[in-house]
Amino acid sequence: MGVPPQKGTPKMPTPILIATNNPDKQTQLTQILAGLPFTPQTPAQTQTPAPQDPESGATHQAIARQKAALWSANANGTLTIATDGGLAIPALGPQWESRHTRRFAGPQADNRQRLTALLHLMQPHHGENRRAHWIEALALAQNGRILASWQLTGPTGYLDTQPPTGPIPEFWAFTLWRIPQFNAPYADLTPQQRQTIGDHWHRLARLTRRYLTSTYIPP
Repeated sequence: MGVPPQKGTPKMPTPILIATNNPDKQTQLTQILAGLPFTPQTPAQTQTPAPQDPESGATHQAIARQKAALWSANANGTLTIATDGGLAIPALGPQWESRHTRRFAGPQADNRQRLTALLHLMQPHHGENRRAHWIEALALAQNGRILASWQLTGPTGYLDTQPPTGPIPEFWAFTLWRIPQFNAPYADLTPQQRQTIGDHWHRLARLTRRYLTSTYIPP
């Protein structure tokens, strides 16, 4: 006599590749997926090779989509999540491009050197001319095909005139970008404070979680 099938057997979580080798961004994306039936995996855990220079798009959303598509093509069918973001500084005009926030000081520059270079660019600018906001895009892909993507603008802040003390994290620009509602750098805000200012990450998290729970169908 055969064993009857068990009802209500929980499904195994679906793996999802965090398409970045940046540890701070890995943490951020893992937090977005917290509590969902997905198991975040890093490229090191899956031995997924990074694509060559996936940052040539004309917008952050185009770059995020390019990253997601290229990483997922190397991921053996694993669902993939990728992002791209940068600091927008209107007063700098053609001197600054948000898409090049990480690369503007040269390919060999470290985060302290990037921060110092930005402070130098901002020296002639004061008051309202030091306004800045963050742009972040996120994309989901599988087998090289884009499933969904979004681009959002974060709150308006102001760039400090002096460098921060202590270690500089991978999200180095957040240590210089001061949010006036709390008179504190974005890097120092609590999750609750960030949520009250229309934080880009919180809004992207809602969009991502809604898609993964109501629209995405595993193959």
